[in-house]
Amino acid sequence: MIGGGITGTGIARDAAMRGLRTALVEQRDLAFGTSSRSSRLVHGGIRYLEQGHLGLVLEAVRERETLLRIAPHLVHPLDFLFPVHRGDRIPLWKLAAGVGLYSLFARFRNVGRHRVLSKRGVLEAEPMLRERGLTGAVRYTDAQCDDARLVVATARAAAQHGARIANHMRVVSLHRREGRIAGAVVEDLIEGRQGVVEATVVVNATGPWCDQLRRLEDPTVPPLLRPTRGVHVMVARDRIGLRHAVAFLSPVDGRVMFVLPWGELAYIGTTDTDDGGTPDQVRADGDDLVYLLRSANARFPNAHLTEEDVRVTWAGLRPLLGGKGGAAASSVSREHAIVTGPAGMVTVAGGKLTTYRSMAAEVVDEVVRRLRRRAPRAPTDTEPLPGGETADFESFRRRGAELGLPVAVADHLVRHYGTEAAGIYNLGVANRALFERLHPAHPALEAEVLHAVRRELAQTVEDVLVRRIHLYFETRDRGLRAAQRTAELLGRELGWTEDRVRIEAERYRSFVASEPRTI
Repeated sequence: MIGGGITGTGIARDAAMRGLRTALVEQRDLAFGTSSRSSRLVHGGIRYLEQGHLGLVLEAVRERETLLRIAPHLVHPLDFLFPVHRGDRIPLWKLAAGVGLYSLFARFRNVGRHRVLSKRGVLEAEPMLRERGLTGAVRYTDAQCDDARLVVATARAAAQHGARIANHMRVVSLHRREGRIAGAVVEDLIEGRQGVVEATVVVNATGPWCDQLRRLEDPTVPPLLRPTRGVHVMVARDRIGLRHAVAFLSPVDGRVMFVLPWGELAYIGTTDTDDGGTPDQVRADGDDLVYLLRSANARFPNAHLTEEDVRVTWAGLRPLLGGKGGAAASSVSREHAIVTGPAGMVTVAGGKLTTYRSMAAEVVDEVVRRLRRRAPRAPTDTEPLPGGETADFESFRRRGAELGLPVAVADHLVRHYGTEAAGIYNLGVANRALFERLHPAHPALEAEVLHAVRRELAQTVEDVLVRRIHLYFETRDRGLRAAQRTAELLGRELGWTEDRVRIEAERYRSFVASEPRTI
C-alpha cells in the first residue's frame, strides 16, 4: 500500500481485518496531503444533488451514519443554516425540496430534522447574516470531523490488526519481477536508508500524487486526475458572530460555500479551481483570499473581514477524476475509479473523505480477486476506531476533573482521543510534570507529545503540532512557543542528541516562517 491519507489507511485497515499481510508506506506524514486540508466535513453533499450525483449522495449519507457510530469522538453532528437571498440562483422552495430529498436518502434517519425558517427566524438564529434581501433559510444537520486525526485513528486501527505502517518513507521506484510490479524501493527520509518492500499486489492510493506514481509503472499513461485546489481561511469566530455552520451561495460565482465553527475560530471555504502544479507546492494565493473574504463579507456584511483577520490558511488538491479540460472545476465528479496498470499495480483515484471506507472495501475486493483468496468483507462499519468504543465520554471528563485538570483541557482530550484520554491521564499520573500545558494559549498537554510518538507514529515537531494536536491552526503564533518543548519531549522518546533537538525545533520554526499564513 502506497499512500497514508484517508483512502490508503482505510484500505490498510480493511485488508488487515480480512487477514491479509499488509504494509503501508507514506512519503511524508499520515494525512500530510489532501486528507488534512479538507473542509473537515462528513456529509452527503447537498450540492451533489443539484449536479445529479444521486448515487454518490446516497452512499455518502450512509457512510456519514457509519462514521458517527465508529468514531464518535472525531465525527460530530453539526447544525447548518442555509440562508437564501433574493437573486440567489436557488430559490428557497427548491432548496427546501432538495434538503427534503437529502433526508429521504438518509431514510429519515438523518442526524437531525430539517426545517424551513422565516426571515425573522433566520436572524434570531444568526443575527449577523445580511438582512437585506433575505427570504428565509433551511436548517439541517450534517457532520464535522477532525480530518487528520481520523486518518491517524484509521492507521492505528490497521496496525492493531497487524498492518505495518511507516511514514516518512518515500517510494523511489517500483520493484519488478518478471515484468510485474512486485513491491517498491523505498527510502527512509528520517534515517536516509533504502530498502525493498516486496508485495504480491501493490496499491496506489496516493491521492493527487497518483498519476506521478502511475508514470513510474508506465511513463506513457494518460492522466486519470483533474486536480482542483481547495483553499480555506481561518478567522476569529467572534468577527462573524457565528452560532451555527452556515452554507451559502457565493455572490461571486454562485457556488456553494461554508463558514464553519472550530472552537473559538471559524473557517471559510472553499475554492474549487483547476491547479496544474505539483501537490507538494499547492498554496493559497491572493485571488483565493479575495474570493473567500469577499464571499463571506457579502453574507456577513458587518464582519468587514480583511486579509489582516486571517489567522492561517490551508490549501489542498482534490484528486478528482477527469483528466484535462471539460466542465467547470466545481462540477467535476467526486466519484472514484479503480484501475489496474499494465504491470499490475492497482490504483484508486477520485472519491471524497466521507466515502473512504466503502471505497477501501471495493479496492480490497479487487486485491482479494487478484490473490485468488477467500476473504469475506470486514466489519469496518461496526468495529470502532481507537477511542470510539463508546459515545458517552462523561466519565472521562469527570476523571480529568478528579485529576485537577481544567474543564477546557478535559474537553480537548476527549474530543481528540475519546476513550484513549485515559491513556493521557495515566501518563500524567505517572509524571505530574506532563500535565503542564504545551502552549499557554492552548489546552494541549505535554503528555500528548509522548502519546503522539508512542502510539500515533509522530516523528517530527511538525507531525505533532500540525496534524496531531493542531497548535499550528489554533494559536496565534502557529505553535512556535511549543516548538522547543515539543522537540525536547520527542528527543527523549526517540533518543535524539541535544544538537538534534535544537535542529528539529529550528526546522519547525523555519517551516512556519516559510509558510506565511498558509499550509
